[in-house]
Amino acid sequence: MAGQGCFGRTAGRRRGAALVLTGLVLAGSLLTGGCAEGPRRGATAQEVQRTLDARAAAVLRHDEAGYLAALDPSVRQLAAVARAEFENLAEVPLGSWEYRVTGVRSSGGRATADAELRYRLDGYDTSPVTAERRMELAERDGRWYITADRPGHGGGQQLWQQGDVEVVRGEHSLVLGVGQAPARLEQIAAEADRAVPAVSAAWGGAWAGRVVVMVPASLDAMGRLLGAPAAEFRGIAAVTTGSAGPPGRSAGPVPADRVTVNPEAYGLLGDLGRRVVLTHETAHVASRAHTSASTPLWLSEGFADWAAYRGTGRDLRQAAPELRRAVLGGDIPAALPTDADFRFGGDARALGRAYEGGRLACELIADRWGEDRLRAFYRAVGASEARDGAVESALGEVLGTSTERFTADWREYMGERLG
Repeated sequence: MAGQGCFGRTAGRRRGAALVLTGLVLAGSLLTGGCAEGPRRGATAQEVQRTLDARAAAVLRHDEAGYLAALDPSVRQLAAVARAEFENLAEVPLGSWEYRVTGVRSSGGRATADAELRYRLDGYDTSPVTAERRMELAERDGRWYITADRPGHGGGQQLWQQGDVEVVRGEHSLVLGVGQAPARLEQIAAEADRAVPAVSAAWGGAWAGRVVVMVPASLDAMGRLLGAPAAEFRGIAAVTTGSAGPPGRSAGPVPADRVTVNPEAYGLLGDLGRRVVLTHETAHVASRAHTSASTPLWLSEGFADWAAYRGTGRDLRQAAPELRRAVLGGDIPAALPTDADFRFGGDARALGRAYEGGRLACELIADRWGEDRLRAFYRAVGASEARDGAVESALGEVLGTSTERFTADWREYMGERLG
């Protein structure tokens, strides 16, 4: 978070919450009424799936006419919106694009379908991004046509639904921007390219070694992209969206991450700030396969901050201003930050202390037990089958300590480093 010693945040499916990237409202309204059938996977669902399969195939073969053919011709405004969206996708390197119908409610010749849009960027995503969709359709002459296409619950727009997408390919990065000068996107790509090897050295394990960065035109556009009020991200330089997975998830394929840059806050940063931001966010991408619902935010955010500052030579007293202020005031936190302490939109200083406290905990582990033990601790927590006891178990098995002892050591370390 710019200006407060913490520069990023992971948003994603953690304990049932989600911030997923979804798409544009085209037209129409939800079907309502007591006569509608419940969600089902019957003949109607199969027919709707065929309509969406044809649409997906048209996207991949760059067939605008085929893409528009899935739309209800009686709803004229649909074609103009969809045509603009299709043209905005022209430079995006799509490796796959598909829909999966998950439920249909139908009544007469009308239907509402829930579906997942899954797409993958060629050469960058090892797994697809998944976006929940809510579609309305009408049946005409035995065929189903789309009359509206909305984000699913809690979703937002896709970047290409905000304007023409400019694409910059770096050595280790892909930057997608709307309303940004090419030179700025090239600068961000260069900064992301520097972040990737720095994260590889900090993470010390296998990962894709690539990062995808999205740069919307403004803070308001960022909010629409992430499906949340723009005010939540004011002063936040970047956010990573991705799935943290269930407790005990193995380190297999995970949905692709996206780093979204707030062009307003990011633009105010100096060279070091930009370096720290993108390294922090890239660390989330690298560690995603070992991050689960068992991983507390103090660990995931603390590790990302530790990786971001590692090797910068930045003095901790300068990098942790909010926590240092508390320490100097005799108000050393009694416990490690809770997940609630990382909530956006509240007390900015408290949020700063949470990020800095997590980083100090990871600094302590790296200093006292070594960097390899820090990495092993992170993986052990994420591999736990349950949230309760995950940290306590990993502290004992990996570090040979207890929660009480570690907390006391952390508080002492904080006073030594920041006092």
